[in-house]
Amino acid sequence: MILGKITGKVSTTKFYFEVINPKTRKFQFVQIYHQEYGFVLCQIIELIRTKENMIAKCNIIGYKDGDNKLKNIRTPFHLNTEVLNAKDKFIKKIIELNTNSAYIGYLEGRQIPVHIDLQKLLTKHVSILAKSGAGKSYTVGVLIEEIIEKGIPLLIIDPHGEYSSLKKPSEEKKEKLAYWKISAKEFSKQILEYGDINENSNLIPLKLNENINSYELIKYFPTQLSSTQESILFSAMKNLETNSFDNIILELESMNIGNNWQLIDTLKYLKSLKLFSSHPTPLLELIKPNQASILNLKGIDPSIQNMVVAKLLKDLFLARKKEKIPPFFCVIEEAHNFVPEKGFGKSKSSEVIRLISSEGRKFGLGLCIVSQRPALVQKTVLAQCTTQIIMKITNPNDLRTITNSIEGISSETVDEIQNLSIGSALVCGVVDKPLLVNIRNRKTKHGGESVDILGDYNAPISNKKTTKIEQEKYFCDELGKYSDGDILPIIEPKLNLKEIELISEKTIKNITTYLIPSLYCICEMSSSPGDEFIVLVEKVLGKIIIDPDEDIKTEISNVDPKNSFFRKIKFKKVKYDQMIPQNLDNQNIINKLKKHCNVKDFKECYIMFNKIEY
Repeated sequence: MILGKITGKVSTTKFYFEVINPKTRKFQFVQIYHQEYGFVLCQIIELIRTKENMIAKCNIIGYKDGDNKLKNIRTPFHLNTEVLNAKDKFIKKIIELNTNSAYIGYLEGRQIPVHIDLQKLLTKHVSILAKSGAGKSYTVGVLIEEIIEKGIPLLIIDPHGEYSSLKKPSEEKKEKLAYWKISAKEFSKQILEYGDINENSNLIPLKLNENINSYELIKYFPTQLSSTQESILFSAMKNLETNSFDNIILELESMNIGNNWQLIDTLKYLKSLKLFSSHPTPLLELIKPNQASILNLKGIDPSIQNMVVAKLLKDLFLARKKEKIPPFFCVIEEAHNFVPEKGFGKSKSSEVIRLISSEGRKFGLGLCIVSQRPALVQKTVLAQCTTQIIMKITNPNDLRTITNSIEGISSETVDEIQNLSIGSALVCGVVDKPLLVNIRNRKTKHGGESVDILGDYNAPISNKKTTKIEQEKYFCDELGKYSDGDILPIIEPKLNLKEIELISEKTIKNITTYLIPSLYCICEMSSSPGDEFIVLVEKVLGKIIIDPDEDIKTEISNVDPKNSFFRKIKFKKVKYDQMIPQNLDNQNIINKLKKHCNVKDFKECYIMFNKIEY
């Protein structure tokens, strides 16, 4: 199909043509015959309408030579050469990569798969940049799925606990996934997740090697040390055979120097975190083929996150240089926090990430830099990424950074970045010119959604009726007025109302939703100080809740770590029929608990309970 003929100025990178076909669209791929190189692939990047006609501005992508390598033309097209709509087969020939590649989506306007060369990623790094809410974490999840399926060892630095959902299959409809020629999948067997077990009991505790020298300790110390404090620390450690925290603290205490209390206090704090051990997590356990290790840092102080990432990446980099672990790929979410640009903060992990970005390719250590604020990420690190996936960005400073750090980004491209829709990305590095790609659906469940403050998690499925129920079952004699939905700290049931309907073998006549006031207590036994566990106590009868869905509870006198409650409080906008009045206040419950354990902290919350009538 002829779209028009070349007119005006023609260079080896750009040209214009007069549009004669009304179906011509922006970002459409076109092919043009060149007398020396044969057909060449180009793309319309802008359409300009005048009084007389419409002009299309095009970028030249290139042609394949005899060795099947993509090349740029060296002489421009002739004027009046016909511009044809590119055939799918020709587009695939030019841009599709099949060997060791990751399928990330379709070309804009075409059902043509776009692949990224994983060998290139593993040696030359990738950056994924987008403003918050533009689909950045979703795209990272797509790339991670492809890497896991290829069996490449993977480490994910996850500050917000977003990537646990890789263990669960997508909940999208089969028809929607079929459009992308994929099916739902989960990777629970290939994933190990490390982190703070106090935040999530399902995590594996990460242990770093505590036997570090004085230089490392000063470098990773979470607080800024004065020169005097550094000298004191050097003096305390120089004669120690083993540099454990206990030994260093004892040595500092014996020195009897007035201004070493801050050092002692910080070291005791680091020890209490239980991150460092004389028996650290083996690096070969973290990095091995067919496995993804997630470092879930949710709930950990940012200064400690930086220290952990700095120490872990340094140990892994040194181990890789000595070939003690296999080549691997590292994804760093919120990279502006771990490798900030000079003048925008300091980070303990900056030096090692910068080192990996410049030298990691020599040792088979790939890096994925993910950020919603490119301007705050070190430019030297961004410049080392030869493949970029850029989604919608509107901040002028971030756009300027992208223009200065990434090859092939023109002023026209910057304009497009500001107007990208959610789920669309400009992919640079697959070919010389950026390609507009619609990112495919996830095979796994997405875990990076924003909190839905106005959402309706527990919408009613039937009309509510007044029912008389015993208070022993946590219900009142009369139902109150139906709530329009309040944002409350909630302990959710395992199944929501839609799931209850789906699995029910009987016809449900009515579901009544109750909220039970409760106290979420962080406790420890006097016999095991430091071993914290959660106790959930309802404030109606004052009993410990073990399983709220099955109405399993026990007396406060039976408090025990074995009865620890593992679900987390979530702030949600929920609808309910009745909030049960409380009979006990917080202090009353805490006083009862203190007879049997130590109460370190507590939070008020509500247990959501659904009563089903068949």
